[in-house]
Amino acid sequence: MLQQTQVSRVLEKFEPFVERFPSIESLAAASEEAVLGAWSGLGYYRRARMLHGCAKAIVEHHDGVIPRDVGELMALPGIGRYTAGAMASMVFGMREPLVDGNVMRVLQRLHNNAGQQMDSTTIKWAWERAAGLVEASGDPGALNESLMELGATVCTPKRIGCDRCPLADRCEALKAGTTESVPPPKPRAKRRELFCASVLVMDDDGRVLFEQRPAEGLWGNMWQVPTIEGDDRPAPTPTAAEVGEGAELIESFVHQTTHRIVRFDVYRCDSWDIQDGQRFLSMDEIDSLGVSNAQRRILRIGDTLLS
Repeated sequence: MLQQTQVSRVLEKFEPFVERFPSIESLAAASEEAVLGAWSGLGYYRRARMLHGCAKAIVEHHDGVIPRDVGELMALPGIGRYTAGAMASMVFGMREPLVDGNVMRVLQRLHNNAGQQMDSTTIKWAWERAAGLVEASGDPGALNESLMELGATVCTPKRIGCDRCPLADRCEALKAGTTESVPPPKPRAKRRELFCASVLVMDDDGRVLFEQRPAEGLWGNMWQVPTIEGDDRPAPTPTAAEVGEGAELIESFVHQTTHRIVRFDVYRCDSWDIQDGQRFLSMDEIDSLGVSNAQRRILRIGDTLLS
């Protein structure tokens, strides 16, 4: 939950989530819809699907017991080399390294290695260096956690706290005066633009028409109001066949994700030919489903119309 998500947001969701799924077995037995519903509002829903798949794999292949071996951990859905190393070292005390962005930055500055962090040579070097430190350590879990914490709180990308660093006297970048440029900034990938025409359709009881997105792609298996989307902005006034007879544009907004800029035009429509897979849902029903933050904003727009 904490991956790319603020602690304050996670605190609202963590305890209700583990209360609903208190064991690996209960999580594995749940439907994906229930898991996405409990995760709703945190974003990056692929994490929830991977966590669900991981629980099912642990139950199916490991009798519900998390394996200790790094290779077996990495074979589980959603667990890569870094997560496997963290679990093996911090939970099970195994001599396994881990490298994330924070650890790599600490190691690069210690050795004044100005390689690009995304370069395969730099990545290989960092893992080899981390493995050497773990082998020399009396407590690999504490070492790994300390490197992560050092990079997160002291050896940060900007406003570096060299005066508070316990490794300052060994830091080659500090000696060379290159801490601000090592590691070099990552090149930013251009975010793809996506345009959505979303339609609010409400019945006399205040229920909202919803549909489920395809399993693959952005917001996979999540629920949304009827939406037409594409790489090109919809026409200023979409046709009745696209957004319904008498549709009225009521608001536009921009929603940004890590890889996309999503531009929404929100319409209100009182007449709608309901398609297969679409159904009216109450707010209580919607709250139990997986709904993205963008769709929640659309629902707030609907609430404003009703008030």
